[in-house]
Amino acid sequence: MTTDFDDAFVSSRQLLLLALICFGALMCKIVYDLTRFISPLFFSVYGNLNDKVKMEWNNRGFSTFHAVFTSVASIYFLVISDQFDENVHGDSVINSTTRLSESVMGISLGYFIADLAMIFWYFPTLGGIEYVFHHLISMFAIFLSVTSGQSQFYIFLVLLSEATTPFVNLRWYLDNSGQKGSKAYTLNGIALFLGWLVARILLFIYFFVHMYLHFHQVKQVFPLGFYSLLTLPPALAVMNVLWFWKITKGLIKTLSKTKTSGMKKQ
Repeated sequence: MTTDFDDAFVSSRQLLLLALICFGALMCKIVYDLTRFISPLFFSVYGNLNDKVKMEWNNRGFSTFHAVFTSVASIYFLVISDQFDENVHGDSVINSTTRLSESVMGISLGYFIADLAMIFWYFPTLGGIEYVFHHLISMFAIFLSVTSGQSQFYIFLVLLSEATTPFVNLRWYLDNSGQKGSKAYTLNGIALFLGWLVARILLFIYFFVHMYLHFHQVKQVFPLGFYSLLTLPPALAVMNVLWFWKITKGLIKTLSKTKTSGMKKQ
């Protein structure tokens, strides 16, 4: 039997989540406009780009901002704070939630909604169906976690994989700035390969091993959340492996060209 106080608390949480989602989307708009304003001041090539490329340039600006924001937040929750420390909370870690962690996920939801809206509006300029699939899975998982207060440890593990996004975006920036043959492009390619290996391959292996070893906790999650944990992360993992294969082939191609170019100079 619910009380008026319980109803008011639930209502306030829903309003806060809605406000955070709106703030996250507004943040994307602000960073988009800042990128559009600042880029001509630092990158002369920006003025020579066509409107579609400029749009994607600005879009990747707030994509990078979100990636840095969620990566720093994830490191804080997973490493620095004791929110998911089993020595402190025991088996209740699966149900651990705070206003701060919920706020970060709400803001992240706002980003995914804003970015997905742009992907649909300019489809397929900003990405194909795989990006739509990735965003929908991410939004669904975050929404279930933030509204239920469960499985947030696993959500932040996945959000930490966003740490690779700045390298992906820098690769695109260098390519569209005519620096595909530069040393910076090659070094960024190596960093992207290593970052992807750690944050999207090894981290996901840790994710699955941790879930297996703590399955008694995972079974405490409500049914939809439980089955989502069993299906959505593997789907993301498959996408990460496919993208990793493309990144690896691209890096091998870039290193081969660099080696050939160096031999010709000699």
